[in-house]
Amino acid sequence: NVGNTETSLGVFRDDELAWRWRMNTAPERTADELALAFAGFLEQQGLSFDRNVTGVVMSSVVPTATGALREMVHRYFGFPPIVVEPGVKTGMPVLTDNPKEVGSDRIVNALAAYSKYGGPAIAVDVGTATTFDVVSERGEFLGGAIAPGIQVSARALYEKTARLLLVELTAPRSPIGHSTVE
Repeated sequence: NVGNTETSLGVFRDDELAWRWRMNTAPERTADELALAFAGFLEQQGLSFDRNVTGVVMSSVVPTATGALREMVHRYFGFPPIVVEPGVKTGMPVLTDNPKEVGSDRIVNALAAYSKYGGPAIAVDVGTATTFDVVSERGEFLGGAIAPGIQVSARALYEKTARLLLVELTAPRSPIGHSTVE
């Protein structure tokens, strides 16, 4: 899952997510650089491209990273990846005015929520943007909303106000802040 800020990787063993890693998304990374990073993650668990990985599915909202990742999978894994993008059948009808506009991240989040919990459901993803995606009882993607993510909002407060500081985002000691930082 290639997001604007982070890329999440996971390896399934049978139907279980057995390992997962996160790395910064860097759209300028080449296929070879991505292969080094992936190989390092896999090696930590005694895994390798050619012995353990039999398929790759990707979702990406960063087009330049998508191209490099697609090339890396084809070259180093030896098969083409499945890329969730307009036209790929996921089994979830997209009932929006223009289904091609909906980010693949939102589709896979909605699909995961429906697969795990059934419908109706709302999938919430808190990242660079916070997305809210609605799934019908029959497993249809109905639409949703996109809002600035927590870090984007915090930076905007810092940049657009005269006296608020840029603070590290940490869990507060209480839901009610007792200082400006909280």
